[in-house]
Amino acid sequence: MKLRPLGNRIVVTPLTEAETTTSGIIVPDTIDKEKKAEGSVVAIGDGEKIQKFNLKEGDKVIFGKYAGEEVKVGGTEYKILTDEDVLAVVVS
Repeated sequence: MKLRPLGNRIVVTPLTEAETTTSGIIVPDTIDKEKKAEGSVVAIGDGEKIQKFNLKEGDKVIFGKYAGEEVKVGGTEYKILTDEDVLAVVVS
């Protein structure tokens, strides 16, 4: 099953957050992690605003941790984000 976002929306697969810091410290769930979330673009809507971002499938984007709507399709979790939810594109 495939999702096709409407208007100024994109569908991303959220990347898992690291539970261990680079120095090896394990971060417990009780600590409020207000880091921004990152995900990989799976599908892009045909809205004018989102098209201006020049996104393509496979791009990594950063969005607010609580932004967008979470959906589960075929056992895979996705986030549907609007153009305003996308904070940045990760350029490598």
